[in-house]
Amino acid sequence: MKKTNKLLLFLAPLAAGTLIFAACQKSTSNSATSGSGHLTIHLTDDIAPRPTTAVYIDVESVWVHAAPDSSLNGWVEVPLLRRGIYNLLNFRNGLDTVLAGVDLPSGIISQIRLVLGDSNSFVLNGIPYPLKTPSAQQSGLKFNVHAPMTPGIDYALWIDFMVSQSIVDMGNGTYMLKPVIRTYSKGLGGSIQGFALPSVALPDVWAIQGTDSLLARPDSATGYYFFGGVTAGTWNIYVHPEDSLYKDTTFSVTVADGVVTNADTVTLHK
Repeated sequence: MKKTNKLLLFLAPLAAGTLIFAACQKSTSNSATSGSGHLTIHLTDDIAPRPTTAVYIDVESVWVHAAPDSSLNGWVEVPLLRRGIYNLLNFRNGLDTVLAGVDLPSGIISQIRLVLGDSNSFVLNGIPYPLKTPSAQQSGLKFNVHAPMTPGIDYALWIDFMVSQSIVDMGNGTYMLKPVIRTYSKGLGGSIQGFALPSVALPDVWAIQGTDSLLARPDSATGYYFFGGVTAGTWNIYVHPEDSLYKDTTFSVTVADGVVTNADTVTLHK
């Protein structure tokens, strides 16, 4: 099989499902004595297509749908640590930033809503381009969760912005932001980390399980890559060099809940 065909075979879209939320730890905040649980929302990213050097999103607000709650038909705004522009490419390979946090009473969180402003853009070949957002998403990007808030418990949710699938070329130098987002919690699933070398091969690393496919780009200096919030079981790791002089490789790892799985260090050869 030719390399190009093999790559297309593995580009199965990730189906966004309901997140089963898991408690992370006992709270050390005031929520432990106030009858509420504390929710923290983090932002992370996979990769952007080369040669994209920055992807900026304009975060205006974050909301959760919490029941029972009497405000705004159950929607509660989560206070942002900082409103404004975030470069998603700063939060790859296990890095993240805290977006927002709030104490919530006992109940069920069923949805998260991320509201973006109009100042979204990305930099391609050194040239900045605005990213238009579909009008249907002006009310916010919604994704389903199932988070039972328990008094005295801290919960952490990661919003994984899958940039590699979220920027759409509309032609004539126009680009649209159609966000593809994966959510996971610290207490659900495991993670995979490893190294792919040499950096001159420009390797991309895919993790595939059934119809789910995740993409990471190794650090250009160390070759380190990371996948967080992956379900337990066997994952096929596919390392594909963008430089056609190098050969791709595949291997499998087994992931367990709550465990960081160390994958083999892969050195690609010509």
